[in-house]
Amino acid sequence: MIDIGSLREEDRAAWEVLARGYKSFYQTAVADEGYEETWLRLQRGTGFYGVGAWSNGRLVGIAHYLFHTTFWMEDSCYLQDLFVAEAARGRGVARMLIEHVADVSRQRGASRLYWTTQETNTVARALYDKVASFKGFLRYDYPLA
Repeated sequence: MIDIGSLREEDRAAWEVLARGYKSFYQTAVADEGYEETWLRLQRGTGFYGVGAWSNGRLVGIAHYLFHTTFWMEDSCYLQDLFVAEAARGRGVARMLIEHVADVSRQRGASRLYWTTQETNTVARALYDKVASFKGFLRYDYPLA
């Protein structure tokens, strides 16, 4: 059985293990203080949200999301991070996390829930193709530094 809900203070250490796994997967370096800063943002609940998935009391998945307005829509939800521990994959955890964020988005009256992933992330994309629509967009990052 998987339980889905908001991250709690006692989840801090387990959350960081999963957050580091997510950043490692995408080959993105984050300084130690970056994890602390992100955790504090999630705990404040002022625009940045974190949800977890627990199996037998153990945190096995996380999702981070935020809401924002756009020029054409009042409220959109961006699912920024989604990660499931390797040992818990294939049990529907990622789908449950997405569905939780979708439910929160609906309750809030958001017009859209969306996310990005790497083109080569075939395992995740197999799920995403089942639960969402690929609209053909590619993301480009302009270097600001």
